[in-house]
Amino acid sequence: MVRLTRVQQQERTRRFVLTAAREEFTEHGYAAAKVDRIADRADLTRGAVYSNFPSKRALYLAVLIDMVENPTADEPPTPPPPPTTADALGAFARTWLERLPLVGDTASGGRLHLRSLGGVLDDERGRTVLAQVVRVEALLLALALESCEPARATPVRRVRLAELALTLLDGSGHLAESAPGFGDPFDLARACEHLAGIELTDTWEPPYLPYVTPARPCEDAWDPPTELTDRISGGRVDLGADGLITVLGAGRLAAVEEAVRSARPGEQVTVIVVTDDAAETGRLVRLRITDLVGCLRRVFAPDAWRRVRLVLDDDALVASAIGLTDLDDETESAVRVRNGAIVARAHGRGAAYAASTSDVSTSGASNAGTSNDTRPKGPTS
Repeated sequence: MVRLTRVQQQERTRRFVLTAAREEFTEHGYAAAKVDRIADRADLTRGAVYSNFPSKRALYLAVLIDMVENPTADEPPTPPPPPTTADALGAFARTWLERLPLVGDTASGGRLHLRSLGGVLDDERGRTVLAQVVRVEALLLALALESCEPARATPVRRVRLAELALTLLDGSGHLAESAPGFGDPFDLARACEHLAGIELTDTWEPPYLPYVTPARPCEDAWDPPTELTDRISGGRVDLGADGLITVLGAGRLAAVEEAVRSARPGEQVTVIVVTDDAAETGRLVRLRITDLVGCLRRVFAPDAWRRVRLVLDDDALVASAIGLTDLDDETESAVRVRNGAIVARAHGRGAAYAASTSDVSTSGASNAGTSNDTRPKGPTS
């Protein structure tokens, strides 16, 4: 008889719970699902379920993450990069629309396949975090679309176009949730292609940048944690390399664009997401980013996001290494790493901009923070 280790037993129990929960949510939907029935399906106690997932919402989000990260069908190989922005939007839309419920699906099963959050985020914090995550989604899609643009002296910003496309697609998902089969996916994909032809005035010049507090120069030892995963590429993250590291609470995720746009040419940008609620808020961020990136990877070449990495720091390992405490949803802090040391620190609104634009000499931090040039920089994607 093979004895399972404690970790193996925990993973086995977790898998039983996820399987049972998926069956329960498929049959009854989120609102009518019962944790007691999930425990019965898994042949476990109610306490065993809650020891792995502290709430029904956390369990539902875990089921969706499991569906996204472990698809039942093999993903097709990534095609060549789309030649134009319009082609890219159409290809992305067709990939995203595969989640729409079919006419023969049950209502609850269709919602699960759609990754619906209807009725799940019924509190102000959940809605606030989702609004911030959607801004990150728009930025990631925009960076991919910008990679399709021809080289120009002033790079094109495509965030407004990405927001428009995601609004159309998400709206079609909400309608399909209530009226399965309504709306032709091919028409929706063609509509997204045509969005690329709309003239949008799209610039990045936040009015607060001239008033951002300059970064503090320093020469601090930097011993970053290892074995971190980039949620965009799926690869390992080396935080010891030169670059900008921005730590953001779940309520400040929109500042990701500030980090990307402020970074100097060729500089690596790493965004660290922290939360005091990994079971729900952390899973919500993980679900949405993983789901979107799964679609993007099937359309765009990996180097579309080569300069930006995103790490979910549920255990605050990176934040602690930087020296941050009292983390919450409004956390916004940044450091700049040079030659294995932290050479600039900034906190509060505009932290990424302050740390990135600090005047750091190649030999260290002797000139950090001495520059008075706080003029907004153009997109550097």
